[in-house]
Amino acid sequence: MKQILKSCTALTLSLAFTTHAFALEPLKELGKGEGELSIVAWAGYIERGETDKAYDWVTSFEKDTGCKVSVKTAATSDEMVALMNEGGFDLVTASGDASLRLVAGKRVQPINTALIPSWSTIDERLQNAPWHTVNGTHYGTPYVWGPNVLMYNTEAFKGEAPKSWNVVFEEMTLPDGKSNKGRIQAYDGPIHVADAANYLMFHKPELGIKDPYELNEDQYKAALDVLRVQRTLANRYWHDAMIQIDDFKNEGVVASGSWPFQVNLLKAEKQPINSVFPEEGTTGWADTTMLHAESTHPNCAYMWMEHSLSPKVQGDVSAWFGTVPSVPSACKGNELLTDEGCAANGYNDFAKIKFWKTPVSKCQSQTECVPYHRWVSDYIGVIGGR
Repeated sequence: MKQILKSCTALTLSLAFTTHAFALEPLKELGKGEGELSIVAWAGYIERGETDKAYDWVTSFEKDTGCKVSVKTAATSDEMVALMNEGGFDLVTASGDASLRLVAGKRVQPINTALIPSWSTIDERLQNAPWHTVNGTHYGTPYVWGPNVLMYNTEAFKGEAPKSWNVVFEEMTLPDGKSNKGRIQAYDGPIHVADAANYLMFHKPELGIKDPYELNEDQYKAALDVLRVQRTLANRYWHDAMIQIDDFKNEGVVASGSWPFQVNLLKAEKQPINSVFPEEGTTGWADTTMLHAESTHPNCAYMWMEHSLSPKVQGDVSAWFGTVPSVPSACKGNELLTDEGCAANGYNDFAKIKFWKTPVSKCQSQTECVPYHRWVSDYIGVIGGR
């Protein structure tokens, strides 16, 4: 936890960026690959066919470029920030609640989009997204995006999808006649405060929450109160996707916020699992491949960023993880994703998803908000029963 707190110190400031503050110069031209490339990534994001031979977008890259890829899997955004602070990596697939922290901490460098020929194929909704663009400067290449869904056991819910997130926030009897206490999970990351705030936006509009990542003291307190109730219900706070999968299979867990990745793997195993967009809407993530400020393999890194935007890779990643490609052309003609895959994974729901971003004190919806370092320390307290 100390490491997580250390990674968040930059957020005691308001993240008021200026062009002068970041004098890093993006790479101006490519040479030959340096022979290797290290990436910090979410589980399932960098596959070489070891889990399923059909899903492999690393082997061809290594063969074509001579850049041997190594991957360090991270389970949370805070872990990604901590790893990038330590150094020794070239790229990171950062979500919106980490990307601006990495920029503020000068852990990533601007990128030269001219060295990425496929940049123009990126979804216009993502090309200048605020989680990787500062004062018109790009600090990364969009990868894939998606929602945090409500995953549930269809047998426990008698085949009817839950309509609300209340099944993980309030004690109740589920359709199978049993209490949800001890049968639900919550995400083991401070950004989960936003899920509680999103829930309150719908059920307590009198609080005036306009953005679940921009909370004043009263709104923030109300969100923590929701999470304290959840603490009495939770079987586990999850951050490892594979452990959550095992818990749904073997430990009696029947409902939790999750990623489409877990849903897809459980369905593939013929488990009684499905997912839903509840009536309150969802939070979500749009992930960016960012280049470390001290990368020792920038040529291989730029080659990877270009490779990552190919329709084949975009479609395969999205099929595997249950995401939406950042390159719309990947939505057609991909054997694994199929032509229905993008719609099924949420392509048309972009405007309904409240994408992860770093909470800061100087916010847009109101004059003063609770910054992320408070989210970190207080969420540790909630998990600890305080």
